[in-house]
Amino acid sequence: MTRTGTKAKLGAKVPAFRADATGGRKVSSKALAGRPYVLYFYPKDDTPGCTTEGRDFAARYEDFRRAGVEVLGVSRDSLESHEKFKAKHGLPFDLISDPDETLCTLFDVIREKNMYGRKVLGVERSTFLVDASGKLVREWRKVKVPGHVENVLEAALSLKA
Repeated sequence: MTRTGTKAKLGAKVPAFRADATGGRKVSSKALAGRPYVLYFYPKDDTPGCTTEGRDFAARYEDFRRAGVEVLGVSRDSLESHEKFKAKHGLPFDLISDPDETLCTLFDVIREKNMYGRKVLGVERSTFLVDASGKLVREWRKVKVPGHVENVLEAALSLKA
């Protein structure tokens, strides 16, 4: 859990967090310490844009692994929904369930959206790259899916340089 009002800031160490993920995994900033990781936030399992983004990360997953970078997807969907989504599309990485919006709040990705003429609060598609020391080194907000994963991979590879 995070302290109220605490936000992840570019160039600073990411505040401590813990969350549940697929496969019964418990993900935490402490467990991730010592290696870089990508957290990509997406609105909803099994929707067209989110499926494309997940598949794009899956297609380049081995490149991220070779670079020593872990990839994790995050949405407000339940673990049950995540397990089905992951299995259906063969996603090789874990998905974090954030139903109480703890991580979404930490990374400030909840935004007002216009859905069919109604204003609703939802997850803005965003990606964050954290280095091995736990510092937030890159962020992409208002992500457009085409070509995005390549940009993230390029930034991840630059961490080794």
